Amino acid sequence: MTQSVRIKEKHILLVEDNPTDELLTIKALEEHHTPIDIVVARNGAEALDYIFAEGQYADRDILELPSFILLDLKLPKVSGLNVLKRIRSDERTRIVPVIILTSSKEEQDIVEGYSLGANSYIQKPVDYQEFSKIAEQLGVYWFKVNQLPRYDL
Repeated sequence: MTQSVRIKEKHILLVEDNPTDELLTIKALEEHHTPIDIVVARNGAEALDYIFAEGQYADRDILELPSFILLDLKLPKVSGLNVLKRIRSDERTRIVPVIILTSSKEEQDIVEGYSLGANSYIQKPVDYQEFSKIAEQLGVYWFKVNQLPRYDL
């Protein structure tokens, strides 16, 4: 029998290796959706450690999951698509919404992201005002409109 997992309200895992994009994302999200708890993983291996409570995150409760994951694709160590594949292959984590937020507009990345179970695919805008609008829409949808599961048995 599977252990029960909990979705932690207003908790986001941001997987982003670009420091500028990290700061812009955090600023845009906090501008529209305070208070939120944002954990940043700067490469795919760190993201997997966080999600599966390993390495530096070994003391984290593996059954407490983020509200959603914002996942870049072009990451060092482990690619975003491989992170997504691992998330979807584990019974405990497959329910976590994953939003791909990347600069890639390659059709192959879009198709592969959705085929691996991404809930959404968003190309990062270059302009901060546009980026801020997208962050606002993300927060409204994922925190106010969408119904997240409370428990998965």
